[in-house]
Amino acid sequence: MQISVELTLTPLQDEYEPAIIDFIKRLRDSDLKVLENPLSTQVYGDYDEVMKLLTTEMKVALDAVERGLLYIKIVKSNRSDYEPHF
Repeated sequence: MQISVELTLTPLQDEYEPAIIDFIKRLRDSDLKVLENPLSTQVYGDYDEVMKLLTTEMKVALDAVERGLLYIKIVKSNRSDYEPHF
């Protein structure tokens, strides 16, 4: 099953950028399709592969901050090729 995941890491502390940058770089190091925009990061691929990666990397990201939020949305389909039709 293919999925699309949108993630937003929000550290609730000063000096927040290094944790976000490290999280994104670690996701990029995978073999999955990873896209970023100013507000979130998207990961696309097979459910088992994506969730295995996220299980590890979300824990690393949350361990790297004193306090933080991690928002996640999952869509059942690979939407990496989505283009608006308007």
